[in-house]
Amino acid sequence: MTTPRRRAVSSPALAAFGRQFKRYRERAGLSQSRVAHRLGVTASYISQIESGKKRCKRDLVEAMDPEFKAGGVLLTLYDDLREDGVLGVPSWFDWPEVEAEAEVLVWWEHTVVPGLLQTERYARAFLKTDEAVAARLARQDILTREVPAPTTLVVFIGVNVLTHLVHSRATMKEQLEYLVMASERPHITLQVVMNDDGVPAGTGGAFIVATMRDRSEVAYLETTVRGITTDDEHDLSGLGHAIRVLGSKALPANMSREFMRKVIEERWT
Repeated sequence: MTTPRRRAVSSPALAAFGRQFKRYRERAGLSQSRVAHRLGVTASYISQIESGKKRCKRDLVEAMDPEFKAGGVLLTLYDDLREDGVLGVPSWFDWPEVEAEAEVLVWWEHTVVPGLLQTERYARAFLKTDEAVAARLARQDILTREVPAPTTLVVFIGVNVLTHLVHSRATMKEQLEYLVMASERPHITLQVVMNDDGVPAGTGGAFIVATMRDRSEVAYLETTVRGITTDDEHDLSGLGHAIRVLGSKALPANMSREFMRKVIEERWT
């Protein structure tokens, strides 16, 4: 299963800037109408900026940054949107916020269980503080919430993730049992990628592709030193190809579930 490739006019990065603009406006106690009157535009125009549907000019941000008492932050954020003249995803883009607002997440992991499906004991093997563990577990609420509807999650997971020991045998048994249970939910698809034909897939690293409600897409790529967020069409096209290759090497969902049960019995029980 792949995410839709239809691109929207709105950019996730522009929507993120709009949210920051709104936050500073509200913190300053100014209404959209008052800001619009100050700038000589309509309140609808301000609303479109804050929803990411319109890209304002820099002089508008120059005028409102001091009135919002933003201390130059909005100008910096606006300038960070530009890279070689193209709207991109800046370093301040908040992936957990994207994750929470996404309609569909397609996730590839070859080393560890995806964070949205980790048990507490498994997560503690990688995180140093109780606060970090709590934050990771809180992100999982998007899979169980009622309003809005839970996020659709499609996970491709490398077979080594299931067989590599993390913390203890008991931790692994609990974690895989949780994966089996989670994979039975109607909005979660989990497929094990076997790579048993001598040509491994997904060697470029773990990634997530989020499809937003306006059908725009944004991706998060893991590297050794940091995570990279992108909505570049070339990047997304390459990830779409990677997803298709992973799907061709993955067991169907029902067979993946049976395979996980077999690993639990033979390796972790």
